[in-house]
Amino acid sequence: MKKILLSLLIFFSFQLSFAQNSNEKLSITLKDETLENTIKRIESSTSYKFYFDSAWLNSNKTLISGTFNNVSIDEFMSAVLNKTDLNYVVIKNKVILTLNSTIYSTLPSNYFPDEPLQTNSQGNDQNDNPVFYQQYDSTSSYSVSKKSSIVFIGKENKDTTKKTFTVTGTVKNEENGKPEANIYIKVKNKNISTSSDLDGNYTLQLPRGINIVEIKSLSHKEVTKTLVVYDDGQFDIELNEKSNQLDEVVIKKKGQRATETVVSGLVSIDIENIKNVPLILGERDIFKVATTFPGIKTTGEGSAGFNVRGGKEDQNLILLDNAVVYNPQHFLGFFSAVNPYTTKKADIYKGSIPADFGGRLSSVFDIATKNGNKEKISGEGAIGPITSNLTLSVPLEKNKSSIIVGGRATYSDWILKQLDDERLKNSEAGFYDGILKYQNNINSKNAIEAMAYYSNDRFRLSSDSLYKYSNRLFSAKWDHTFNDKNKGALILTNSEYKFNIDYHSDDINSFDFGYKINETQLQLKMNYKLNEKHNFSYGVASKLYNISPGYQHPTNPNATLVPTDINKEKGLESAIYLADNYKVSDKLLIDLGLRYSLYASLGPADVNTYESGKPISDATIIDTKHYNNNEVVTTYGGLEPRIAARYFFTEDFSIKAGYDVTRQYIHLLSSNTTQSPTDTWKLSDANVKPQSAQQASLGLFKNFGDDEYEVSLEGYYKKSKNILDYKVGAQLLLNENVETELLQGEGKAYGVEFLIKKQVGKLNGWLGYSYSRSLIKLDGEFNEEIVNNGKFFASNFDKPHDLSAVLNYKFTKRYSLSTNFIYQTGRPITYPIGTYNLGGAQYTLYSDRNEFRIPDYIRLDIGINIEGNHKIKKLAHSFWNISVYNVLGRNNPYSIFFVTDPNGKLKGYKTSIFSIPVPSITYNFKF
Repeated sequence: MKKILLSLLIFFSFQLSFAQNSNEKLSITLKDETLENTIKRIESSTSYKFYFDSAWLNSNKTLISGTFNNVSIDEFMSAVLNKTDLNYVVIKNKVILTLNSTIYSTLPSNYFPDEPLQTNSQGNDQNDNPVFYQQYDSTSSYSVSKKSSIVFIGKENKDTTKKTFTVTGTVKNEENGKPEANIYIKVKNKNISTSSDLDGNYTLQLPRGINIVEIKSLSHKEVTKTLVVYDDGQFDIELNEKSNQLDEVVIKKKGQRATETVVSGLVSIDIENIKNVPLILGERDIFKVATTFPGIKTTGEGSAGFNVRGGKEDQNLILLDNAVVYNPQHFLGFFSAVNPYTTKKADIYKGSIPADFGGRLSSVFDIATKNGNKEKISGEGAIGPITSNLTLSVPLEKNKSSIIVGGRATYSDWILKQLDDERLKNSEAGFYDGILKYQNNINSKNAIEAMAYYSNDRFRLSSDSLYKYSNRLFSAKWDHTFNDKNKGALILTNSEYKFNIDYHSDDINSFDFGYKINETQLQLKMNYKLNEKHNFSYGVASKLYNISPGYQHPTNPNATLVPTDINKEKGLESAIYLADNYKVSDKLLIDLGLRYSLYASLGPADVNTYESGKPISDATIIDTKHYNNNEVVTTYGGLEPRIAARYFFTEDFSIKAGYDVTRQYIHLLSSNTTQSPTDTWKLSDANVKPQSAQQASLGLFKNFGDDEYEVSLEGYYKKSKNILDYKVGAQLLLNENVETELLQGEGKAYGVEFLIKKQVGKLNGWLGYSYSRSLIKLDGEFNEEIVNNGKFFASNFDKPHDLSAVLNYKFTKRYSLSTNFIYQTGRPITYPIGTYNLGGAQYTLYSDRNEFRIPDYIRLDIGINIEGNHKIKKLAHSFWNISVYNVLGRNNPYSIFFVTDPNGKLKGYKTSIFSIPVPSITYNFKF
């Protein structure tokens, strides 16, 4: 009873005071005045007195300008405090300022309830009344003290109708200011949580009022803050490291567990910890690490390209900051063309491909570069036996913009001298690449970034031919936040790949040969969060291809060689997509996506028409039609539905299913078993149809031991149409009618993938195994179009058994031992099985295509890792890697070839790349 009487007394006192407010008017002109000076002028010229904490004024740097004639104190204060976090109340001639919160002049209807006020799951009272909070802590300031447990977000507005607000921020390490990724942020007693991304950024949708936020991490001290949310705002978090931080090595990179996400078949490469994986010559390699995961393979050691779930090398979309990388390898396939020191993340979608990606059948390698350090100059690099690498990050405007630049190069051809192949021993090879990225957080709603990349390779396999190839990429991105529900990004990219062969000899047949592909793409990606159940993404994209299929020009003025220029190709590929991440319940999550792609083959072009009922060849051309520049030759298109679902049996055990349809309008022409730098790309046209595929997948995901172990078992089945292959003895380079050498058939692939990862502890790493098949069928009306009697046969990259084990054991905080073991079934090969005489000449009889296999591949690598001391204040942090590649010295065959000796006997030989152990030592540093 006493409490009620006291509250009534206070209430009526306020009512009386408000009723007695002065009606005194103000007239004043202000020009770039601080709030404190403005208050002093008002106090000196009127009867009003102000009450406030001076720290609030010092934190509000807004300068005030304007002319106010005969206005009330309410009109004046509303205008002056509009862009600050300050509110006010006028009692008689007293003006009382408050930080963030406001004082209400009326009481809600249930202010004196008989029972305690009940709240709903969102933390708001059921009658949706304003939050009443008395601000006793007068030391709270606009720039919140680290030790303060109460933080005000935004400025309270009595007239707002919004119930939830967007709170964003960055999680940083208090000692060094670096962003902290994968920090778990949860609102106590509410089903609201998130994790910081790789740049330390996070976003929360919080209800109005009081929210108790818990910030947790295995390697940092736990922090709890009370957020009083009045409006959209920013809350940055600084964390202190635990003293026992280095007791565990964390390999898990994603903030979410694999059991939680709806996407199956997703591989996320931990960029930081790939330094512990022993690889050839100690070079960190994102793609080589990717091949240790189930479902991602290569045709052999030192080969370029990847085969994902039974797909060809050209069926992978490799993106660097949204720009396409056409040749992802350096140094004849031994090294990655993507610099790991400038890479922030690498996600590989081999199962459920999001609807915003398109244009390839098998996978998407989504690689993003780091943003620069916006607080201080920092860097990272390495010195190895064959390459050196240096990355430098420089802030341009503190906490706002930065650049990061990285480069690496080879400085020796000595490694080639160690190979068994005599031809390679007398060759040369080298490469360099560089990347530059600019990033600017313009304001809370806008951010821009731009990236430029260039790589160059050269190699000589004989004394008279020099091969050169290069990648050039550019991307620009503008991120814009429209409101707390709508976000978007506008992306412009350009990619170019070209190669050149300089053949120089003493005779008159010297020539210059070249090829180039260029594409430019514009994308608009939007995201709309309707509510907690529906999160929509949608967008449009259009890509223009320009291909120069090849030229050959004599370099000797007396040459008899006729100059050749193949007609250029042009195509336009466009798409529109819509996806909904639908949370049906806490257990069931569905991702529904629909993509429609449309491709147009464009002129100028000369298109052949072939005689019906006869095989396609130069002899069956009956007409050639010319199309002018940008004239549509033919079009292809269709729907590409994408469906993925995840269901929780328990909170750490889930099942996932997915179904994808994909289309591809560009093809790689290669007469080699593995991808080569001199392979060319061919656009779909009137005589070459686009490829298409359907894939269904099902997987079980389980976490054990407080997330210490992560286990998954996935199965998939994929069917493909119009897969490209070639006639025997096909001539692909400098062929004006290259479609006469091509075959298109059906493909199917299926497999089961098992993966177990140990996340933390002294022993950590992963073990992966897959059983998979990749088959192709080439059948047609004519004999030259039929291979292996028109039945399914093993593709060049069919390797049924694939086992990989990547393990790291940490003896102490500084010393660890790493191992990398790989076993693979030998790839298919076609063997000569006899000879026969015809017309007086002897010929070799070959088996069915890919009927036999080369020997199985087995390799063990071992590395010793030595961390520098862990003092925080020192010039640079160091890391040594001492490794031995192929420690068993196994003579794994790269290829097998056959030679007829002088006695007429056919003998087989094998070529190995590294048949002996290859030691290396690499020094890494970071500052």
